[in-house]
Amino acid sequence: MALSGRLQSLNVARARPVSIRGSEVMTAIRKRPVDSPRAVGPLGIEGDEQADLSVHGGPGKAVCAYPSEHYPFWQTVRAQAGVAPWDAPLAPGALGENLTVAGVVESQVFIGDVLRFPGCALAVSEPRFPCFKLDAAMGFEHAGKLMVQSTWCGWYLAVREPGTIAVGDSFTIVPGPREVGIRELFRARMGRP
Repeated sequence: MALSGRLQSLNVARARPVSIRGSEVMTAIRKRPVDSPRAVGPLGIEGDEQADLSVHGGPGKAVCAYPSEHYPFWQTVRAQAGVAPWDAPLAPGALGENLTVAGVVESQVFIGDVLRFPGCALAVSEPRFPCFKLDAAMGFEHAGKLMVQSTWCGWYLAVREPGTIAVGDSFTIVPGPREVGIRELFRARMGRP
């Protein structure tokens, strides 16, 4: 049976200076949902930027996806950290992802799989790895450590077939070789068993 999912939110941001740990850094981690369809090209989604191309961006990491299934966890830990009320929903894009997806999680995604949307096709290229900007975006220290412990990292996508993408689009996963999973590669690179 083919895996499928739905694009719950399409999120973009322009890079801008933000004060993090007493220093001003450029970042586009604070993605905001957009309602209109967007063009998807070899370097990403129309209206989106990446500030540090060594960790996000370029042809291999043009788009970042994150499962909506993990959002309740992040809402709870933010409340426990005292940075948000218990009943405050976490806005899509809050983890810096372009695509907030529903229906698939890291344990079901492998390098080389293709997410086929009605208007484009995106190939899974590697796990997303947290940095200090995630702590700032989530509003508390150790968000990155929690991402590493949970292996709820999301994944990067290369644009296989440019086109358009829109909120509400369904997608199917066309399996690649299925030799290296997102969670396994994430654990290996983060030095976790």
